[in-house]
Amino acid sequence: MSGESSPTTLAQQLTEAGCLAEPWRDTFTQVDRKRFIPDRIWIHGEGGYHPVNRTTDPDRWNALVYDDQALVTQVEDDSDTATALVPSSSASMPRVVATMLDALAVDDGMTVLEVGTGTGYNAALLAARLGDQYVVSVEMDPRLADTARERLKDAGYAPTVITGDGAEGCPARAPYDRVIATCALHTVPYALVEQTTPGGVIVLPWGTGLYNGVLLRLTAGEDGTASGPFIGDSAFMWSRNEAPERDVMATVRKQDRPRATATTARTSLDPRDVFGDENAAFTAGVLVPDCRCTVGHGPDGEFTVWLADHATGSWTSVDYVPDATEFDTHQHGPRRLWSEVETAYEWWQSACSPDRTRYGLTVTPTGQYVWLDTPGAPLP
Repeated sequence: MSGESSPTTLAQQLTEAGCLAEPWRDTFTQVDRKRFIPDRIWIHGEGGYHPVNRTTDPDRWNALVYDDQALVTQVEDDSDTATALVPSSSASMPRVVATMLDALAVDDGMTVLEVGTGTGYNAALLAARLGDQYVVSVEMDPRLADTARERLKDAGYAPTVITGDGAEGCPARAPYDRVIATCALHTVPYALVEQTTPGGVIVLPWGTGLYNGVLLRLTAGEDGTASGPFIGDSAFMWSRNEAPERDVMATVRKQDRPRATATTARTSLDPRDVFGDENAAFTAGVLVPDCRCTVGHGPDGEFTVWLADHATGSWTSVDYVPDATEFDTHQHGPRRLWSEVETAYEWWQSACSPDRTRYGLTVTPTGQYVWLDTPGAPLP
């Protein structure tokens, strides 16, 4: 299998899937993804992420590199043998890379700022297409930045790679015709808008604590704002500046007897109607800010949805029982999170259950807001 895998076969796979636009086909064939993937990668499986080593399993490693899938390249609990639980960096799914680059709509002579160098593969694709001198990439993790520089050099590319906070961009080389982020954001840093030429495009994965994520395409305006629609789905690892608190249950466990201190009620809203529908979940994430969710599964199809706002210590649980028409809720803290979810769901239904790609975002010098269908007033 390893002998059959190559950049050409990967580009062909993406083309046949309708994911690789014509202007990028030669570039994806030219740039070898293998040069940017470490010898040890991590694949999700039972109990977490399991390592695949190039030295001990070269055929599988090679096949994975040239397959259309994301590869975890760094984990927080790093180990040669143990199952890892928390990924901290990855090589994105090639079709997602291709989709984002197509949305960027680059042309010869354009300058590009990339936020999140990662492995360096995306920077290499941009450099191969536009030229080294037109590409600047910023990486917060010094280890990743150093490794990416080495891999880019070895592969014959020399875009500028800066070690720093991508949220600040790179003002020394601004303005940019195009900006692309390879990590999920919720708050779009205004510095990226400031550093984009009017009429320029910003492409980034965007998400909330309840839905990660969608792909956002902004156009910078003459008035110092940027606005544009969500154009599809694109789930990425969060920017390290914005990574939400992972442990929802930590907020619940701060009480010795959590449910004994909570307000108990019944709800007729089936939690599956919210979190089992991507458009409803996206809307809830917008209208119920700073809220995270996890699910605990029980016997015979039962489960509990837990919501938490770590900043206020508020949490909610909703117990789902098959075939029930009402469900027990427990709410604690200054925010009544399930009540907020109910209000968000009612608004979504009253708006005729819009698809998430009907929403968009506007970024201003003082903040940002989500709108529906056309730029204007923020959602209620």
